[in-house]
Amino acid sequence: MNVLMAGVGGQGIILASDILANVMLKGGLDVKKSEIHGMAQRGGSVMSHVRFGEKVYSPTIPDGGCDFLLSFEELETARYLDYLNANTRVIINRHRISPPAVIAGKAVYPAIEPLVRGICPDISFVEAGRVAGDIGNPKGTNIILLGVLSACLDVPEEIWIETLNESLKEKIRAVNVEGFRKGRELMSEQLKAV
Repeated sequence: MNVLMAGVGGQGIILASDILANVMLKGGLDVKKSEIHGMAQRGGSVMSHVRFGEKVYSPTIPDGGCDFLLSFEELETARYLDYLNANTRVIINRHRISPPAVIAGKAVYPAIEPLVRGICPDISFVEAGRVAGDIGNPKGTNIILLGVLSACLDVPEEIWIETLNESLKEKIRAVNVEGFRKGRELMSEQLKAV
């Protein structure tokens, strides 16, 4: 199974991918992980590959080999279209960070959905930022998105919660577990509606 997480620096992608990798290790799977976060501290692009299964030989996902793309920011989705295939499930957070050309009025923020649908039909948009704001944890969007992803993976919720508790500081555990569960509910409702 190949999961690609994409976004920008400061969104907690590395933490989210670490948690996913640890969950899968606890689930008894072989896990490999790779990340790129060059200019992340300045809001630059960040991506993390997490691969897991009975035996995984490489930490990087090949082009067209992505099972899940978890995008923390809408436009970042477009950077990774080469990794998608007709069966990829794409989960996109409804969050936009406008590039300088858009801010200056020289370009418009592109429509991402048609680009993705040209490759794969399985797209879910989630309002993780809204949920994070509702529970008073605006920095917890990454954990909410993990909750969304978790609803698509066959791992007991208890393993996710145990890993979250081990990975997060005590003062932020409860609110992040709440966010994780809300993210899981969001996706569970979408999956039931299909």
